[in-house]
Amino acid sequence: MIRLFSLIITIGLIFAACNKKNKTNQSQVNHPVPYVPVDITIYPNDPLNFKIQGIGGWQYFSGGINGLIVYRKSQQEFVAIERTSSYLPDNATAKAQVQSDNFTLRDTISNSKWQIVDAMVTNGPAQWPLRIYGTNYDGNTLRIRN
Repeated sequence: MIRLFSLIITIGLIFAACNKKNKTNQSQVNHPVPYVPVDITIYPNDPLNFKIQGIGGWQYFSGGINGLIVYRKSQQEFVAIERTSSYLPDNATAKAQVQSDNFTLRDTISNSKWQIVDAMVTNGPAQWPLRIYGTNYDGNTLRIRN
């Protein structure tokens, strides 16, 4: 009986994980910010990148559509966020900017707000998160790409 219960729980978790993955991929496909290829290499230990050498640090970089915000989430984990507003993706001046609390991103045109740790909306009118690019850090080199 316990084995049957464990099997049912396991199968349920697998279906839930697959469903979540499909929703994530679908939301990226329908994202209002256009897809553009990104392949950038950054060296966080370079003195020019001192702002992202500590956990919680962030820095603007060129790339994507209107630039990127790179945030250091942990010693080994970075988040790369497209600055193009998900509410006004066709307005080049509606860029996400890091606010003085170093946690909130705000589009100065629509006043939409997102959190820097995962680009999720905290205040509308935006309903979509900002576009996030994949990151890979090996202790020396940070690769940002999609």
